[in-house]
Amino acid sequence: MPELFSWQFATDPYPAYAWLREHAPVRWTTLPSGVGAWLVTRYADARQALADGRLSKNPVHHAGESLAKGRTGIPGERNADLMTHLLNIDPPDHTRLRRLVSKAFTPRTVAVFEPRVRELTDGFIDAFAGRGEADLIHEFAFPLPIHAICDLLGVPREDQGDFRDWAGMMVRHAVPGQGGGGTRGGVARAVKKMRAYLVELIHRKRGDLGDDLISGLIRASDHGEHLTENEAAAMAFILLFAGFETTVNLIGNGVHTLLAHPAQRAALQDSLAAGDGTLLETAVEELLRYDGPVEMATWRYATEPLEIGGRPVAAGDPVLVVLAAADRDPARFDTPDTIDLARRDNPHLGYGHGIHYCLGAPLARLEARTAFAALLTRLPDLRLAAEPDDLRWRGGLIMRGLRTLPVAFTPEARPAS
Repeated sequence: MPELFSWQFATDPYPAYAWLREHAPVRWTTLPSGVGAWLVTRYADARQALADGRLSKNPVHHAGESLAKGRTGIPGERNADLMTHLLNIDPPDHTRLRRLVSKAFTPRTVAVFEPRVRELTDGFIDAFAGRGEADLIHEFAFPLPIHAICDLLGVPREDQGDFRDWAGMMVRHAVPGQGGGGTRGGVARAVKKMRAYLVELIHRKRGDLGDDLISGLIRASDHGEHLTENEAAAMAFILLFAGFETTVNLIGNGVHTLLAHPAQRAALQDSLAAGDGTLLETAVEELLRYDGPVEMATWRYATEPLEIGGRPVAAGDPVLVVLAAADRDPARFDTPDTIDLARRDNPHLGYGHGIHYCLGAPLARLEARTAFAALLTRLPDLRLAAEPDDLRWRGGLIMRGLRTLPVAFTPEARPAS
C-alpha cells in the first residue's frame, strides 16, 4: 500500500491512485485530519457515486464527531452563516438555488463575457511580458479568475483588491478539513471578512440594481423566490470560492503540463498560428482529464446503507470520489497516462457529474482557452525557470495546484512611444 497524503504524494499522486484502482478501488482511509472516509478511484464507480441520490452533500448526515469541529468543510463557513450554499445542500433547496444562478453560466451567457476575459488576460500579461520572467501562478493564473468572477458577480472594481487578498489567504493555505496543513484561523478570518462585505454589498445593491449576478439574486428574491440574506451571501461566497480556485489550478496545471510535453505544446501553437481553434477546445478537456484542478469531489455522506464497487457503505459514512484517479482509469481511457491534446473520446469527470456538475464550467473553460492561447501566442518560447523537482504543490485534499510556477521567455518588445 503506497503512502497517501504526504508531500511526496502531493507532487505525483497518480502511481498511488493506480495502485488503489487495481487493489482497493473503494477503500476506507483515515485522513490526516483524523476524519475517516471511503476513497472511490475507478471511473465506473466514481461516475455512479457522483449521481447517486443516496449520497448527500449535507454534512448533517455525517455520523462522525468531526461535524461539530467542522473538519470536513471550509474553515469559518459555519460560524459565518455561509453553510447554505450549493456544495452543502441537496434537492429541493439545491434545485431552487441552482436555478437562480444557472442562467448566468450558460455557454451563451458566458460568451458575452469573453471580451472582458480577453481584456483581463492581456492586461496581466502586459504587466510582466517585458521582463522575460514571471511567476505564472501569482501574476497570472490567480488574478485572472478572481477579477473575472468579481466582475460577473458585480463587485465594484475598487473593492476587488480586498477580494484578491482574502482569496489569496484561502489559496495559500491548504484547508485542514481537506487533508492538508495550513493556517485555519487565517482562512476563517478571510471568510468572515468576505461574508461581512457580501452582506453589505447586497444591501447596497438593493438601491442600485445592475446587470450583475448579485443584482439578479436580489431581483429573484424580490419576485417571490424566497432567497434569504444568508442564502444570497452564501451563494455569492461559494461562487467566488469555487469559481476562482479551480481556474487558478486549471491554468497553472495546464501550463505546467504543456511545458513538460513540448511536442504537444508545439502542435497547439501551430494550430493557434493557423487560426484553428479546434485543437484548443480538445486541449482544455485533455488538460482537465490529465492533471485537473480538482483532485477529489467535495464531501458526500451516505443517507442509508448502500454498496459502491461491491463494498458496503454504512449510513453516515463520508465518501470522497477521487476524480484524478477515475480520469486515468485504463478501463475507460486509452493510454490514460499519456497526454493527447487531440483526444476525442474524453468524458472526463474533471467538473463532476450529475446534479452537482460544476455550475461555472463554461466560464472556467473560456478563461482557460483565453489564457492558453494568449500565453502561447504572445510568449512563444515560454519555458520553466526552475528544476521540475523543485516545484511544490499545495498540500490539500480537494484541490490540486502548484504553489508557484516560475517561467522565463524572450521579453516582449514594447511598442515605440
